[in-house]
Order: sequence, then C-alpha cells, then structure tokens
Amino acid sequence: MNRPRPRRLGHVVLNVRDLQASVRFYTDIVGLQVSDYIEDQMAFLRCAQDHHDLALAQIPKDAAEWHNTYRPQRPGLEHFAYQLESLEEIEQAAAFLRSKNVEIVRGIGKHGPGENLFLVFQDPDGNYCEFYAEMLQVTPQKPYQASVWKNDLKAFDQWEFGRFVVDPPDWGPSRQ
Repeated sequence: MNRPRPRRLGHVVLNVRDLQASVRFYTDIVGLQVSDYIEDQMAFLRCAQDHHDLALAQIPKDAAEWHNTYRPQRPGLEHFAYQLESLEEIEQAAAFLRSKNVEIVRGIGKHGPGENLFLVFQDPDGNYCEFYAEMLQVTPQKPYQASVWKNDLKAFDQWEFGRFVVDPPDWGPSRQ
C-alpha cells in the first residue's frame, strides 16, 4: 500500500476567542479576503485562489486556556491540511492510515464552504492533520460572492456522513 503524496500545505484552521475581532485582524491587518461564514461560528478567508487558506472557528467564551496537546474548544491550532489530488487519493490515504493504525478523527466527507473533500487524523502528539482535495477555486474568471451558511450538517458534510470511515460525531446544536 502506497503512502499519500501531498501536493502542498493548503490551509490552517484556528480556534479563536472572538471571531469578529479575528476576522477584522486577518482582513484589515494581514490583508485576507472573506470567502464565507458559517453563521457566527466560523469564517473562511483567502489570499489567493483557494476558497480558504485560513479558517477561524469560534470557541465558547468560557473555554479553557492553552494545553500541550489538541483539545477542542481552546484557542490555537484546530488543524492543518495537505492537498491530495482526488477522492480516490483520499480513499487510498484512509486505507493507508488504517493499515498503519493511525487514528482517523473525521471523514471522508465534503464540506459546504469551500466544497472540499476532507479526511482528518491525528499525529503522535495529538495534532489534527487533514488531507483535502477539490477545493473551490476563486479566480477573475470564476469570481465568488461570500455568503453565510447555516450552522448545520450540510455545512459540515454535504454527504451527511455517508462516506465516513469512522463513526460520525454527535451532531446537534450543542456541538462545536
């Protein structure tokens, strides 16, 4: 079984304490452009053609501070992602990860914002790493108007867990 061959580092997702303040920082100071929002929970930003190279996820106001390994609902890195070429490569990567006893966290799925395919897994230190493919491209020939998605299952996975290779997460209004 062949190991995956990523094309490039594609995007990073950060958990943030104040989504709107972070959006202002990354647009006004860093110079990124907003692609989409998921209500008041996430923002997707870009600097080039990919729908997003940075996503920001709102954590609860009373969330814990920093920890040494990944913990949901704390500020900092949620995951980083490497681009693969296709669904077929992501399926092969899932089989490879399973053969090496690497914990798959979520996927295979297809996000709403960005329309990218995803497979998320853990490294030895508990960091979340993602393989993705087929990210929506924004170009002068294919302009894109930012929109606000509902914070629902279709925004998270358009396939509604139909291709997940692990048990899907609990889904409901309280999830984050």
